[in-house]
Formats: sequence, C-alpha cells, structure tokens
Amino acid sequence: MSSSPLPAIRTLDHPVLTPQPGVPWADTMLLNPAIIDEPGSARLHMLFRATGPWPQAQRPGRPLPYPIFLGYAFSDDGGQSWQADFSRPCLAPRLADQPADIGRVNRDGRRVVDHANGCIEDPRLFRLEGKLYLTTACRMFAPGPYWEHDEPMQCAPDWARQPGHGLGRAAAENLTVTVLWEVDLARLKAGQYDDAFTYVTHLSDPERGDNRDVFLFPEKWVIDGVPSYVCLHRPFEPKAYGAEFAALPPAIFVAVAEKLEDLPTARARHRLLARSAFVWEGNRVGASWPPVRVDGDEWLLPYHAKQDAVVGYTQSFMLVRPGPAGWPEVVHRCPDRLMYAQRRWELDGRFKTPCVFTCAGLVRDGELIMSYGAADTVAGVAWTNFAALVQHIRRYDAQGRQL
Repeated sequence: MSSSPLPAIRTLDHPVLTPQPGVPWADTMLLNPAIIDEPGSARLHMLFRATGPWPQAQRPGRPLPYPIFLGYAFSDDGGQSWQADFSRPCLAPRLADQPADIGRVNRDGRRVVDHANGCIEDPRLFRLEGKLYLTTACRMFAPGPYWEHDEPMQCAPDWARQPGHGLGRAAAENLTVTVLWEVDLARLKAGQYDDAFTYVTHLSDPERGDNRDVFLFPEKWVIDGVPSYVCLHRPFEPKAYGAEFAALPPAIFVAVAEKLEDLPTARARHRLLARSAFVWEGNRVGASWPPVRVDGDEWLLPYHAKQDAVVGYTQSFMLVRPGPAGWPEVVHRCPDRLMYAQRRWELDGRFKTPCVFTCAGLVRDGELIMSYGAADTVAGVAWTNFAALVQHIRRYDAQGRQL
C-alpha cells in the first residue's frame, strides 16, 4: 500500500439520517443516499433508500416482505444536516401481484415490463444532455428480511416459479435489473412525486443474470467513431459477457450503445474495465457513482470492493480516460483502502458485514461531498479535498503501482 499520507476524508460522528419508528416504509433501514446539486442554489437534494415490513403484502407461509422505497430530503448547509419528507415515499414499487399487471408506461408512451414492481433501491443521480436522470437497482418482487437470509424468491408468488408467465428470468429468479428514470427536479422538490419520475428503460439484461452498480457517464463518448452512451455495470455472472470471464469474480464492465434503449439489448457492446487487483477486492469490485470530470478527458471513477464478510466493503478511486478507439480505460488506480466502516455508528446495524457504500459525489468549492450508507442501516456524508484526492491517485499507474 501507499507510503504517502492518505487524503483526509472527514465524516461526522453521527449519521445524517436514520430509520424512522412509526413510518412503515422507513422504520427498519434508511441508507445508500444519492445527492445532486441545484444550479444557482446552495441546496442539495437527496434520494435515499428505505424499507420496513409490509404485512399487507405477505403471502401465507412466507416471510414478511420488505419492499424498498425511495424517499426525499434536502440540505441547505452543504450536507451537514438534512430535512427529510417522511409523509410518503417519493418513488414506490407498485407491488402488483399478477403477471398482466406488472407493467408501466415508459417515456415513449409504450407499455413495458415494470422491473421496479417489487423494490427500488441504490439510487444514483446524474445529468446527461440537459436532463436529470436516476438509476435504481430493482427487483420484480419485494425481498424478505435479506439481512438474515438473502433468498430473492422467499416472498415471490408461486406463479413466478412456473413457466409461461412471459416475464422471463427476471421474475423466475427475482433478479436485480437496473432501471433508468428521468427526474423533474422542480416537481420533486415541490413534493409532486407522482409526476416527478418517468420510467425510461431498463439498462441491464436479466437474461444475462443479476446486475448492479449500473449508471452512465454524464456525457456521450465517441466510441469507434460513433457518439455513444457509456454505461458502467457489474454483472454477477461475468461469463455471460464472454467465455474468457468464466472464472472472474463480479467486476466493472462498460456497455456502449447509440441509444439508451439499446443498452440492455444485443445491440450494445461490452468490455471489461477493471477486475479485482488487491486483497481487499477479492470478492468483487463495482463502480460506485457516476464519474466526475477532473480536467480535459480525465474522469474520477469511484468504486467499491468487498473482500469477505469479515473485512467487508472498501471505497476507493480510479482515474479513467479514452483509450484506443475511444473506449474508457483505467490510467491511475489507488491501491489504498480510503473509506471503510470505522465509526461505531458505521458498524452497528442489522447487516453485520462492515459496509460503507457511497452512492453519490459532487464537487463544490473544491471539496468532494460524498453520501453513503453505513451498516446497511443508516445514511452518512463525507468530505475530502478534491485536488488532493486526485493528486494522490495520480501517484499510481493503472495497476496501482507507485510511479
């Protein structure tokens, strides 16, 4: 690891948001917040993931379901404190129970499969082509108490296990599929939640297995001479993207396509961006939130890694820029464990594997502000000097070796 002083990352001695007793949809866990700034304003806006037991949707002989919702909060002091609206979720799964009812009308006016029917989690916010977008990891059916027993089908209906429902592997295995939404910020902050989110498309292909940590670069890249959307993703089954990846733990892949709707289809092209390189990355690596431009064509890419259930999750960083034919490639990679659960409130929760999990970062007045979930139970915010962080990462090559 590094012999140089590590960049100072400041966190609070308390979470900024916690589960709310008496609020059914947020009384058990509140975590993994995404934040976005508002041009011309000091205000920061947050979407957070929350859950609570939902007995009204419980099936006989099955565990209590825990649908996952998104809530809204804002801060006027740079992220030190947040005011959350616990009157209702801002984006909720519909929890339809029959195959014919599991659908939504998308941005183009077409009825499509509703991959967000059972849970909507791990938000990431970013701007692209003048619009505000959100990605969420979704499942067709609500999970059960996943911190005790992570069996995706434990609360699913019996028909999902049978052939002929027409919803494919997403329903048969209750796989995670990432959904892209367009967000109307004015309506969101006004509490007009029903009109604030528009379903655009799903971004990952459930027929290739579970996929998380999916979001886009905030601008198009020219790939092989063609302006393309660039999407990062972390397939649980890398072999679905090439036989050469059959023995690879979950890793960071890149998908590119000319249209957003092409990303989950065979028209998208995929390449491996980064695999596990250090001991603390042994189980998996995944991108954490949409990249931030450093300067010119260089971008800061935050990523997370898991070693095992004892060491848990680490957050670190890479720098990427266009390589041959314009495909993103890693040029600098930090070998250090820069963020991980250390404070008591980051360690105490229902989820016993140590976990700090960032879902957003933005630069304001030279400082990188990051929002994160801790212990899969509460939400926190951290700050670090952006220039010092970038300078530290540039000390290393693409493999994390000191230059």
